[in-house]
Amino acid sequence: MADQEGGGYERLGGRRLSLVDAIAQSVGFIGPVFSTAFIIPAIIGANAAAKGAGIAAPLAVLVAAVGVFALGWIVAQYAKRIHAAGSLYDYVSNGLGRTIGAAAGWLYYGGTIILTVGLGVLIGGYVHDILLPTLGSDSGWFDIWIWDAIWVVLLFVLIFFGVQISTRVQLTLALVSMVVVGLFFIKVIVDVGGANDVATTFNPNSSPDGWSGVFFGVLYGVLIFVGFETAAHLAEETAEPKRHIPRAVLVSVLIVAAFYLLGSYATVAGFHFSLDEIFAANSLGPVLFSLSDPSAYGTEAIAKVIVVVVLFDIMAVGVGASVASTRGVFAMARDRRLPRPLAAVSKRYGTPVGAIVLLMVVQIVLIIATEANDTFLALPPLPHYFAVFIWCATFGAFALIVVYLMMSLGALRGLANHPNKVGVWVSAIIGIAITAAAIFGSFYKVTSPTLIAPWAALVWGVLGLVYMLAVKGRQPASMALPELRTHQE
Repeated sequence: MADQEGGGYERLGGRRLSLVDAIAQSVGFIGPVFSTAFIIPAIIGANAAAKGAGIAAPLAVLVAAVGVFALGWIVAQYAKRIHAAGSLYDYVSNGLGRTIGAAAGWLYYGGTIILTVGLGVLIGGYVHDILLPTLGSDSGWFDIWIWDAIWVVLLFVLIFFGVQISTRVQLTLALVSMVVVGLFFIKVIVDVGGANDVATTFNPNSSPDGWSGVFFGVLYGVLIFVGFETAAHLAEETAEPKRHIPRAVLVSVLIVAAFYLLGSYATVAGFHFSLDEIFAANSLGPVLFSLSDPSAYGTEAIAKVIVVVVLFDIMAVGVGASVASTRGVFAMARDRRLPRPLAAVSKRYGTPVGAIVLLMVVQIVLIIATEANDTFLALPPLPHYFAVFIWCATFGAFALIVVYLMMSLGALRGLANHPNKVGVWVSAIIGIAITAAAIFGSFYKVTSPTLIAPWAALVWGVLGLVYMLAVKGRQPASMALPELRTHQE
């Protein structure tokens, strides 16, 4: 759907989205319930380095939240100026130049696509091995790959027939899961009663390694916020993007930070502030499931509800990652940094159909590869689908964090004329420090095949740089189309 007045630049649908829709996109992509269940133990110390914040996990979460808020502030300042779908790609371009920015977009959207399709493999296994048995249903109805295929069809419907469907589904799934799990965390804390000790969890000496352990926890703590910036990908489809997108990004960070503080405290308190108990529970599966077990703080009904809402949150992440991926691929193709067909837009629904088809193809290929070869990215003794997901999530998260680092470095130049120069420098320095630390954590003592993921992301990024040196594209839409840029703060 090219617009001749815009020099042949393709455009997405009209500006129909609200502030709430934009917040739903960021919170949905972050997946706070899923991250609490699967990543909080890594912050505590159940990770490849076997080091973490221990009982001081809430302190590590707080430090990570401060660092991510600094990154969010940078995104918010760029979002006041640039209202294009390829947000992070444009932000890095403004700071480090168009070629580096395009390579960053290649890395970033490659990462979000791999994360998306990894979730597509996880969902089928989760339904087959965890959800149905917990609900007392026969998991033999369908094989895992059939559940994966059902998800592919559902995902296509959610992201093709209008962006409002995507954001409202994310809002519903994320809100229900956060409210249910949040209430359960409060129940755990109430049940702990007089044994509660909030001060201990914010004392660095509660970590086995003091501040060193806390900062190791922060390395993994950054991961639970990945995706906070993705509201910016909806700028072209949001009413008043200069006002709504910056607010959505920062509000999303605050919302999930509060949820993570509650969840991390409930986790350590629920296991009686004992690392041995936490690690023993984590060896059996997500600690959230252990907490909700009837033998702990749950009932059979609560355990079933928790398993269901975790699926809701996984689905919200999948939808959010899909929306971000397709908007980014569309934006780069519109600028002719990627093949032109990927910029195709549905005339009726205003959605990026070319990018959506690409995503669906990659998803189907990964499902087939996972089903055809049990050794593909296997990580015994984990279920195969979960090992594939871990690899994809590691690739995706690492790619995004590298781009956060590039954005922070570029902000010193790209936002050099910002009226709050102190804010720019402070946020950039904090952003550089926290992303560099997270990159270090992606390699430190990590074993293969998971270790291959960040290296693969780096190789992908180098290939992108070579490609972008050869394919110059055209003037970015964020510069060519006046409605996609604001020249005043």
